[in-house]
Amino acid sequence: MKSAIARIRQWITPRRLLRLAGELFLILVLMLGLEWYLTRDAARGPAPEMEVTLIDGTPFALTELQGGPAVVYFWATWCPVCRVERGAVDALVSDYPVVTVAMQSGDAQAVSAYLADAGLDWRVVLDEYGEIAQRWGVVGVPAMFIIDSGGEIAFVARGYTSGIGLRLRLWLASLGGEANRSPPAR
Repeated sequence: MKSAIARIRQWITPRRLLRLAGELFLILVLMLGLEWYLTRDAARGPAPEMEVTLIDGTPFALTELQGGPAVVYFWATWCPVCRVERGAVDALVSDYPVVTVAMQSGDAQAVSAYLADAGLDWRVVLDEYGEIAQRWGVVGVPAMFIIDSGGEIAFVARGYTSGIGLRLRLWLASLGGEANRSPPAR
């Protein structure tokens, strides 16, 4: 009777490993292509200005998020993927500056009730008519913008993003920004 290790060695051949590597590469290319396609219209470079009032009546300017990596998260109360992702976003709120934009989700009372039912304490901007989303190039939710310390959009993601994926992007954005940019050429 063959041992389990011998059976595994017999199954794992260079040809199978090469095929597996090719399939993984193809999956990676497809995922990156899909991500590019979904975010092709999204804002890039300097983050669009945002001077608004949060649903609690507090004035907010995007410049409040500068100084380190920050998150601008577009979501909707009617979005099932946003419901799945909200735990990961909520975990970021205590560690990073986060502002969320509730797209076409009703009035301030409806969004506040949704947040209270979900036990969420987020800074929320109401975008009832999609005007903010249009300036940011958001065509679907959820959409996540990671902004570096220099106010530049470092990463854009659309669709579900894991908590680990969000934290990795925030960490990478912390390596960039004004402090780590080379001076302009003279």
